[in-house]
Amino acid sequence: MEIQTTTQTELIDITERVNDIVKDSGIKEGICIITTRHTTTSIIINENEKGLKNDLLEMLETLIPENKNYAHNQVDNNGHSHLRAMFLGMSAMVPIEKGNLILGTWQTIFFVELDGPGNRTIDIKILES
Repeated sequence: MEIQTTTQTELIDITERVNDIVKDSGIKEGICIITTRHTTTSIIINENEKGLKNDLLEMLETLIPENKNYAHNQVDNNGHSHLRAMFLGMSAMVPIEKGNLILGTWQTIFFVELDGPGNRTIDIKILES
């Protein structure tokens, strides 16, 4: 899956796109693995609520501030983005039942951009059980 991000840091709901890929696969039972190919992006699952998304971004700034003197900044001045991506993780796994992703009522799959904007690639691997 290709995605275009528009700002330096953003959360993009990809749940429907991932579910469409699962449905198109024809696999009825299994697991869906969602990964990002980029070291400054993440895949997370949580609630798609504006306040919570803002809280996440504020937490990242508190725990891993952008304006700190990271050693990696000598390479390309985005050490905070790499560290935030490591903190959040690069993948998620979701069960598939009856051809659909099994997510809780409030669960959303997010692609998290931490060093944008940019053209990004998300890999979706569907394993049949």
